[in-house]
Amino acid sequence: MEKKDKPIGKTTIAPDVLVSICQLAALSVDGVSHLTSVPREVNTLFKRGLSEGVDVTVEDNFVYADLYVVLTRDVVIRDVCHNIQAAVARSISEMVGMEVGKVNIHVEDIDFTGK
Repeated sequence: MEKKDKPIGKTTIAPDVLVSICQLAALSVDGVSHLTSVPREVNTLFKRGLSEGVDVTVEDNFVYADLYVVLTRDVVIRDVCHNIQAAVARSISEMVGMEVGKVNIHVEDIDFTGK
């Protein structure tokens, strides 16, 4: 008996899932203190994910993410940002199977209170 290569259904990924994946991946990187709210314009006031520090869009099956982070003190900012980009891209690719277009990191502040 031959197995047919016919799809049995459709999988839909909610935007909040992509936001959560980005958050978890970014927070797992050494040097990240926390994420901060995305600067908002009036037309994006009710868009999801912005209060959690992540802005995700999907265009032509590519994921584009902007993350707004606060880093810990005594880190090399460029290295931490590169690690965040790699972690987010890998997580989206492995967990969801979507291709990543860009992962932009916006360093909003440095946390001097902790170590």
